[in-house]
Amino acid sequence: MPQRNDAALDFLQTRRSRPAKTLQAPAPTRAELMPLLTAAARTPDHGKMEPWRFIVVEKAAMQRLGDLTAEAGLRLGKSPEDISKARSQFDLGQLAVVVVEIQKESPKIPPIEMTYSAGAVCLALLNAALAAGWGANWLSGWMSHDRGFCEAAFDLAENERIAGLIHIATEGAAPPERPRPDVTALTTWVET
Repeated sequence: MPQRNDAALDFLQTRRSRPAKTLQAPAPTRAELMPLLTAAARTPDHGKMEPWRFIVVEKAAMQRLGDLTAEAGLRLGKSPEDISKARSQFDLGQLAVVVVEIQKESPKIPPIEMTYSAGAVCLALLNAALAAGWGANWLSGWMSHDRGFCEAAFDLAENERIAGLIHIATEGAAPPERPRPDVTALTTWVET
C-alpha cells in the first residue's frame, strides 16, 4: 500500500492562484523566498540539465520594468490599453521571480523537454508559494516574448527566454472559485 500524504493531495486538489492585482505588501524576504526556490528546483529534469534559472525582481526594480514594457509596447505598435494592462503587473507588483528557460546543447535531451522542465519549475514555484501561505500568480504577457524587452530587462542570452513571471506577495482578497475542467471528459483509458 503506498504511503499517502493526504494534506499534500488536498492542497493540490484545492489550490488556486491569486490574481496578481490582489497581491500586496509584504512580499517574502530573501530568507523566506529561498525555501520556495529550493522546492521549485526539485522539478523533474530529464538529463539533469537544469535548463532554467531564477531572476528575483524586488519592488524597487518594478518601475524600471514597467517603463521597459511601455517602451516595448510603443515599438511593437501595441494599443495604450494593451500597454497599460501589460505594465500593470509591474506597477502593482511587490516581488516576482522570473523563471528563465535555458536551451542547452544536448545529444540526448530534445529542446522541448527543456521547455517542459522550465514550465514545471513555474508551477512548482507557484505551488510552493501558495503552500507556504503566500498569494501567488504565474503571468507572462506579450512583452515576455519580445527579445528586446528580455534583453533590456533581464540581459537574457540568445539561448534564454522567459518561461514565466511568478508574482508572490500577501493575498489581499481571496478569489472566488471558478469552473474546473471535466476530468472525465478529458481522460481516455487504454485497456489493451
